Amino acid sequence: MADQQHGGLLCLRCEAPAQLQCPKCASMGLPKAPYCSQDCFKQAWPEHKAVHKSAVSAGEAWLFCTKRGKARSDTMPGYAWTGPLRPARIGPTRQVPEHIQRPDYAVTGIATAEQESKQQRAVAIRSAEEAAGIRRACRVGREVLDAAAAVVRPGITTDEIDRVVHDAMVEAGAYPSPLNYYNFPKSVCTSVNEVICHGIPDQRELEDGDIVNVDVTAYIGGYHGDLNETFTAGKVDEAGRQLIKVTHDALMKAVEMCRPGVRYRDLGETISKHVQQAGMSVVKTYCGHGIGDLFHCAPNIPHYAHNKAVGVMKEGQVFTIEPMVNLGTWRDVLWPDGWTAATADGQRSAQFEHQLLITATGAEVLTARLPTSPPLWWEAEQ
Repeated sequence: MADQQHGGLLCLRCEAPAQLQCPKCASMGLPKAPYCSQDCFKQAWPEHKAVHKSAVSAGEAWLFCTKRGKARSDTMPGYAWTGPLRPARIGPTRQVPEHIQRPDYAVTGIATAEQESKQQRAVAIRSAEEAAGIRRACRVGREVLDAAAAVVRPGITTDEIDRVVHDAMVEAGAYPSPLNYYNFPKSVCTSVNEVICHGIPDQRELEDGDIVNVDVTAYIGGYHGDLNETFTAGKVDEAGRQLIKVTHDALMKAVEMCRPGVRYRDLGETISKHVQQAGMSVVKTYCGHGIGDLFHCAPNIPHYAHNKAVGVMKEGQVFTIEPMVNLGTWRDVLWPDGWTAATADGQRSAQFEHQLLITATGAEVLTARLPTSPPLWWEAEQ
């Protein structure tokens, strides 16, 4: 416990001028607990420590995420981290107003409707009415992602990005789809540097030179709209900039292929060819997916070459393409929180995602960038 002046604050025990505060309250993000001396603090400890237990029980403390979002810890889990990034403490779960429609897992943490749906085996053909609902969700998702992109800078925490996303979702009347999906604790995924996907927003501040992927999904009117982009924080080196550009361009080359009759497996060939020409690799563990009234359903869309994805595109189908590209190996590891996927060699990763609707002659990019979307790094330099 560091001794320091705490101007204007009085000791919680004796009301003398405070000289120090409880370090555990500070680390857990709890209100200041000032004391006049070490002796006063020691005497108050048997009673004061109950504050920490109460905050943990109430979900009010900043703690490390464990057990795939179902538990918290006051200490960072031990792990053979592959790169320089480390998890930080995560804040309390943000609440969604009761009037906002929410998916079944919002309360239970289990996507029961998704698990039991025939859409896990057969790709849905969307009616014009369904397509309109999905299009609306995608537009909300795009606007929310743009709001998040506008605040990315050195010094901002990924938890603050989560707050921006959460508040924008609520303002739009949408539920943030990641929140409590199989116990995911936040409203958006923020994946920094060597994190490939599913990074959990926390109290770490972005540093100059970081890259960060922000993955947003909006649930509104009974449909999900899913997209993500990778942004630069401050001045990023050339390798990081090219990683982002190559990933974006690989996605867009795959998007250009989409039309009725195209095999899903062929998207991976196009993506891999572009990525490998740049000396980078495509992640194999995670794939694109069908989406609509369910967050994840058929088809599965791998992004790597020589995959065995089944099926061809048909008018009315809706799915995402979301390649994850690494500077080094394609292999990944899973952090102790049970969600965060990172590169096995600690090198950086980037991702971009669009949600598409197959039309009679091609594909509609439901999550397309708007004229008002904040520019990506190469657009900003034009």
